[in-house]
Amino acid sequence: MTEDRRDIAIIRALAERYAEIAAQPIMDERRDLWRRHNSLVRTRPLVYMRWFAAWKEHPESELQCEDPFWRGHENFLRQHIVQDWVGDDYVIEPWITQKASIVLPENGRWGVPYNRIPSPIPGGSWMYDPPVKKLEDIEKLAEPHHLIDEEATARNVERIMGAVGDILTVNVDRTPAYWGFAGDISTDIAYIRGLEQLMWDMTDNPQWLHRLLAHMRDGILRAHEEAEAAGDLSLTSHINQAMPYAQELPDPAPNSGPVQRKDLWQFCAAQEFAQISPGMHDEFMFQYQMEFLKPFGLVAYGCCEDLTNKMDMLRQLPNLRRIAVVPMADVAKSAELIREDYVFSWRPNPADVMCCGFNEDLIRRIVRNAMEASKGCHVDITLKDVQTIEHEPWRLRRWVEIVREISDGYA
Repeated sequence: MTEDRRDIAIIRALAERYAEIAAQPIMDERRDLWRRHNSLVRTRPLVYMRWFAAWKEHPESELQCEDPFWRGHENFLRQHIVQDWVGDDYVIEPWITQKASIVLPENGRWGVPYNRIPSPIPGGSWMYDPPVKKLEDIEKLAEPHHLIDEEATARNVERIMGAVGDILTVNVDRTPAYWGFAGDISTDIAYIRGLEQLMWDMTDNPQWLHRLLAHMRDGILRAHEEAEAAGDLSLTSHINQAMPYAQELPDPAPNSGPVQRKDLWQFCAAQEFAQISPGMHDEFMFQYQMEFLKPFGLVAYGCCEDLTNKMDMLRQLPNLRRIAVVPMADVAKSAELIREDYVFSWRPNPADVMCCGFNEDLIRRIVRNAMEASKGCHVDITLKDVQTIEHEPWRLRRWVEIVREISDGYA
């Protein structure tokens, strides 16, 4: 058997298992739960475990394909087969996605290289090495556009269609590059300018910084508008750090373009602004983010940053629907401020409940305290940033079981 035929045989076997999982009736039950929950209709608290940072510790992470193209699809299928075993409220969708080949400026999204100063300790912290060190270096930045290499895309689609097209629908994702974290300004501006220097710029070079922010806002907005005009947005372009269902929006569906931004979820965050005051966050980030978020149907905001004292700022966004409540947040105060107006997406600390031992009594106490503090809110529970499971995969499923013992009582 040739190497390519061997890789395809592996992919086909995994695709058949994946298709069986996706066809389970429970997936429709979960879709309905997320659809109602994200529309602020009372449900039990939904549970979602995002644990793939620790994927390398799971036995199923050992890939067998040789070709990098097939290894990417193999990794996706293996991860989602295990996700079903975890038993949370994740929805396994009955399609496999091939990303279109997006054409970017030379050196990346903004035309400048992103460099890091590595840690001398393996796995340790790194520092930014920004390409815009002088104010005049702003001229190096590219103007983003949405462009797809159609020939390369067609070749890749033909490959995956030939392998599993008779088993799974092949969804072609033509979503622009400037989307989610790659289109929130905050993530990229820290690489471009450096996080510490960015903080100094807010007081030392505010007008220059406003110019940089406007350039990035306009570039992201342009890419979104061009993708929409080209018909490249579809109902798999939804993104909200959960299951992107809602009664107000059409459900995710493969090859479903063209759609407009008003039909879609968008996700945005500003993790780099965690230590920035509400006033400066608003002036030097949120006002710019709002301009490209307003055209979307619904928006989820926040990832790892504490937004407890920034709820008034967030309320300026008319289509906001989900707010992240992170381990550092004041859960009770956040609940008082969010009330029933938005989805309260609580994220427990993975170090406490998964990564540094597995104390079931501690997990119960943490979850029960958070459920009591957020009683009356539309709560879901997302365990994310799981960097290690200490080579004990059973923890994943057991954590979901423990959480549900408690959270199901708060419907």
